[in-house]
Amino acid sequence: MTHFTKAFSAAALLALAVSGIAAPAHAQYRQKIGNDMSKCHSGAGPSVLVTIDGVRSSTGSVRVQSYRGTKADWLEKGRWINRIEAPARAGTMTFCMPVPRNGIYGIAVRHDANGNGSTDIRQDGGAMSNNPSINIFNLGKPSYKKTRISVGPGVKSIRVRMRYFG
Repeated sequence: MTHFTKAFSAAALLALAVSGIAAPAHAQYRQKIGNDMSKCHSGAGPSVLVTIDGVRSSTGSVRVQSYRGTKADWLEKGRWINRIEAPARAGTMTFCMPVPRNGIYGIAVRHDANGNGSTDIRQDGGAMSNNPSINIFNLGKPSYKKTRISVGPGVKSIRVRMRYFG
């Protein structure tokens, strides 16, 4: 590599870093993370402490996903930011969901009761931030306006109730 090529390559890398184009846009979505409760202690954040009431059984798994609180992202396939999955435990479960920065988000919870990875309306349950009504008419997808929450620099605590159709 010539001196000119090395200098040009270094300059090009620096220009990319300064312009903020270093990572592709899709890198901000679909992060599978663990349930790290230390990210919801005093002084931590931004994050959402999600308490889920009414988990029907200790079978299958519970999945918690965060979304940006926008029409373009809310419950859209592949547009979730972070996902935490854990074995289901009947009763109440708690998750710590970190978010990238202060802003408006929505939280969706799903209990895959039989653990098959598919949504089974007669068995599986769901919950969302702000506990909007879920019915057959909105097919479990209420408006982003009903589920969005504001998350500041600290820890936002929310409580959601699982709902089952079967």
